[in-house]
Amino acid sequence: MSRTLILWLPPVAALADETAVRPAWLRVDDGVIVDSGQDDGWVDAWERPQDDAADGRLIALAPAADVPLRWHHYPDAAPAQAAAAARLDALKDSLGEASALHVVAGQPAEAGQAVPVAVTTHAAMTAWTDWLAAQGLSPDTILPAAAAVPPPEAETLWAAEVGDETIVRTADRAFLSDPELDPLIAGERTIAPLDAAQMREALLLSLAAPPLDLLSGAWKPKRNWAVDPALLRLAKRLLIALLVVSLMVPVVHAIRLMSDSSRADEVTVETAKKAGIAAPNAEAAEAEIDRRLAAAGGGPLAFSVPASALYDAMRDTPGVTLKSLAHRTDGTLTTTLAAPRVDDINAVLLALQAHGYRITAQPMAGADGQQMANVTIRAVP
Repeated sequence: MSRTLILWLPPVAALADETAVRPAWLRVDDGVIVDSGQDDGWVDAWERPQDDAADGRLIALAPAADVPLRWHHYPDAAPAQAAAAARLDALKDSLGEASALHVVAGQPAEAGQAVPVAVTTHAAMTAWTDWLAAQGLSPDTILPAAAAVPPPEAETLWAAEVGDETIVRTADRAFLSDPELDPLIAGERTIAPLDAAQMREALLLSLAAPPLDLLSGAWKPKRNWAVDPALLRLAKRLLIALLVVSLMVPVVHAIRLMSDSSRADEVTVETAKKAGIAAPNAEAAEAEIDRRLAAAGGGPLAFSVPASALYDAMRDTPGVTLKSLAHRTDGTLTTTLAAPRVDDINAVLLALQAHGYRITAQPMAGADGQQMANVTIRAVP
């Protein structure tokens, strides 16, 4: 449900006696006027909706006595350019210091449309916002009451009752009626009263799409960010849960790693027992197995292990040839490699290093012009 409270702001001159201020008001629900008055009844009529499905707005109407309106035409200007030009022209035509004036121009929807411009003072805006704050109100929009009066027919002026005011509307102006000045302004044109029903309809249309808002420029409300306590509590809980999960992941990983390591150690000890080795733990079992393999000339110290790795590396580099090969009891393989280029020998050495072997190499030049290197390969990486 859409709910709107329309509250007429008192003229600045009337605010001197706040006890005498009884603003007119309307309450509109879903585009239908459901309540109205000129008393303090708006206090009970206005309650911002608490549910998310409802939409509540407070629109204040500034009196024409303090905010006259004028429409400017710029047929060839874009909407934004027309609004800027109208504001400058309004400043030129206004009396008083520019710094004391609050000039607001609406922006037309299409090029060529008239631009409404409202002129008031910063002092008036201060008086109204202070009065609204004293009532505990923060309006969504402050609309000049004169902006709600529709344009008249040709050769006619409207005299419309809006709140406590009678507003005269010409083709390009809207201002507070003055019995002495109205005939002079009208000239030969007729000043016709605007039907109350037609005025209410025009007012509701202007609320749906306000042509301009006095709460702009220096008076545009600053957005206050409010934190929902429920969302804050939820965010705290999610943060705590994230910290717990972040701590539990490495803990669980460490537990699983320790469990897997323990099972692997048990398998190692059991395998050693089958080979006739009695060891208290996996480290002792592995040491005894390595000792026995070394004594038998097998295991990682055997000739076949580093030699196989050397032949695999040479198979990927056909230009390298083997000049000599020897194996020591400590598992070290010594060899002399020859190739047309040093890069070919380096490719073999890099391949061995990639398999975890420790390499030393001494380059030298061969008698036949080939590149040679004396290489030692540690059988145990």
